[in-house]
Amino acid sequence: MAWFRKDKKPKAVRDERSRSTVPEGLWVRCDGCGEIIFSRELDKNLRICPKCGHHFRIDVEARIALLLDDAAPKELFTEIRSADPLGFVDSKPYADRLRSYRKALGPSDAVRVVEGRLEGIPIVLAAMDYRFMGGSMGSVVGEKIARAAERATERRRPLIVVSASGGARMQEGVLSLMQMAKISAAVGRLRAARVPYLSVLTDPTTGGVTASFAMLGDLNIAEPGALIGFAGPRVIEQTIHQSLPEGFQRSEFLLEHGFLDLVVPRPELKETLARCLRHLI
Repeated sequence: MAWFRKDKKPKAVRDERSRSTVPEGLWVRCDGCGEIIFSRELDKNLRICPKCGHHFRIDVEARIALLLDDAAPKELFTEIRSADPLGFVDSKPYADRLRSYRKALGPSDAVRVVEGRLEGIPIVLAAMDYRFMGGSMGSVVGEKIARAAERATERRRPLIVVSASGGARMQEGVLSLMQMAKISAAVGRLRAARVPYLSVLTDPTTGGVTASFAMLGDLNIAEPGALIGFAGPRVIEQTIHQSLPEGFQRSEFLLEHGFLDLVVPRPELKETLARCLRHLI
């Protein structure tokens, strides 16, 4: 004889994923202050924390829209594609890695070059895309930025480069390092022609990009809190066996020590660039 009897069937266990009705990405935690921010509010505020002013990274499309008057600026040099000269393989072949990034982000590699107007001033703008292999500088990035400088020289239009990069692309070896000299030479010809070049450094700007064109502007302007340097702070600490100062390699530290000309909050960047260009043109 049974001691008890079930009158009702047990409820089915729900899938863990169905328990939450809150969509992913609805809220974001600020890396600066830890505040939980509604994503839409963050987007409306140009992805700047309303509490502490921490500047989140933004994608290349948002960057171009932020700086240019044009709703659909003309993109240049879209036909250039990365090759695989070394047949490089790490966790996957380099050629496969490129295909996956192109499928996800489009064919522009880690930089997009466009022509448009900034507060009515015709410019050539090169904006790096950190989402594409960490904004790494390979042959295509070098070729596009060098061509952007040459086009700016030919048309006598100011050049603005917005950097966001982890440095040279290891999958292309010495060919990626060669881009440092190539772009620097193109910027030198631009300067010789007395055409303005403004460099905007965003988080992060490191490695060979910092060691070349990112620090060669007539004015070098950074967003607040951006990490800027050649080697990272952890590498430096392990090399010199010393603790680094507070805020080392951040925009404000570099401004204080003379490596930058301005640190400009994102909402003021377009107006500041336009004002600088009007003085230089």
